[in-house]
Amino acid sequence: MHPGVIAARTPARPAVIMAGSGDVLTYRELDEESNRLAHLFRSAGLRPGDHVAFMLENHRLFFVVAWAAHRSGLYYTAISSRLQTGELAYILGNCGARVFISSAHLAEVACAVTADTPGVRVRLMIDGVAPGFTSFEEAVAAHPPTPVEDECQGMDMLYSSGTTGRPKGIKNALRRAPLDAPGPLLRLIESLFAPSADSVYLSPAPLYHAAPLRYCLNFQRLGATVVVMERFDPEQALALIERHRVTHSQWVPTMFIKMLKLPAEVRAKYDLSSHACAVHAAAPCPVPVKERMLEWWGPIIHEYYAGTEGNCFLYAGPQDWLAHKGTVGRPLLGVTHVCDEEGGELPPGERGTVYFADGPRFEYHGDPEKTRASQDPRGRGWTTLGDIGYVDEEGFLYLTDRRSYTVISGGVNVYPQEAENVLAVHPRVADVAVFGVPDEEMGERVHAVVQPVPSQEAGPELAAELIAYCRERLAHYKCPAAVDFRDELPRHPTGKLYKRLLVEEYRRRAAD
Repeated sequence: MHPGVIAARTPARPAVIMAGSGDVLTYRELDEESNRLAHLFRSAGLRPGDHVAFMLENHRLFFVVAWAAHRSGLYYTAISSRLQTGELAYILGNCGARVFISSAHLAEVACAVTADTPGVRVRLMIDGVAPGFTSFEEAVAAHPPTPVEDECQGMDMLYSSGTTGRPKGIKNALRRAPLDAPGPLLRLIESLFAPSADSVYLSPAPLYHAAPLRYCLNFQRLGATVVVMERFDPEQALALIERHRVTHSQWVPTMFIKMLKLPAEVRAKYDLSSHACAVHAAAPCPVPVKERMLEWWGPIIHEYYAGTEGNCFLYAGPQDWLAHKGTVGRPLLGVTHVCDEEGGELPPGERGTVYFADGPRFEYHGDPEKTRASQDPRGRGWTTLGDIGYVDEEGFLYLTDRRSYTVISGGVNVYPQEAENVLAVHPRVADVAVFGVPDEEMGERVHAVVQPVPSQEAGPELAAELIAYCRERLAHYKCPAAVDFRDELPRHPTGKLYKRLLVEEYRRRAAD
């Protein structure tokens, strides 16, 4: 189904409830407003296969924009609201967005890229206006609330930063299917988590990430109510489950850790009896953390492993995980292969790069080199998300490392090369390495080791300066939280940085 069907049956049913403000968007409003925006897209000359982009905080109208693009057959890119101007301008240009939508809350960054994004024809702003932008509300109101004549399904094209610095757009072929045709993710959600029109789904994460965006849209296909947290707060999350009688939710392990750190009396005071299914993904969950969550919430916690690329889907139900502690699941989509550096397949129990066969094909938009790098070296059509792991005799996958040095902090991927590229040009930096170090709460945190230029004195003042310099140019979560100094970094005579030596050193320190 889709919002139009739900609106015809239960127009007053809440499609979205904003957790903090209490603002509600009904299915009638979601259907009519997304239809109006779809007409605006057509009036701007956009046809199926064209591209729109939007940068919004978790907002009541986020799904109006997403559904309008989806029902218009467009590619749509939800952009992180935490990006700086250079990052935003690159994505808008790279994806070929012809319409860009933002909000007054993000106006400073949104307006700063106008001159650098000449391909954008229409700029709309929610909750206000700014130079170069038209009022979203006024522009949308000028169009009819009925569907466009050529309505068909579009597809998201989300960006995942690459280890070589620039973000990469993950592009799949458009299905151009009828709007009510179910996709593979909806089928998985229905078979694994049993939602219905009576379900209430709690989404505590930023909506521009793949899982929150896709899961919310699919729960809305069923007519469920989505409760969106403007920002995550551990006690508020528990209160929301009680207040809205939440039945389904999705988390990252860092959120589990923060909830477990609440005082016992706080955790015990909320009624969680409606909560039938809690899903987690995005990063491996530490075994002790998941054990404690299962003790607290009972056997309702489900885990999956997948990527924005959509080339696989592995699943571990509560009983699966208890029998295979530490696993991220067994494949329901794609076939797992673990390979050595030359592409030779390894037996169960041996660690190597994890590849998947028989899953949907994808490409990194405009970057054939990155696309090839995600494929197995023997040309069998297998693809990887860059993880290192092993499978057991029953086919359950366990992750042990990253093929690249991607940092997973609070369930969000951070790619060190971006910060390295910024810090390397600082006048007081001779050499730099950025990587992840273990962190009890976030899983990992971003850390930098810097070799200062000979005339500079290393110390807290320089460390603070470098962190501030990086934060002026990148989203803060991509920047190091701390900086150490060395007289020299471990490099091969050819110039190759032996980052693994640093990573292993800091992991040993954390373990001691």
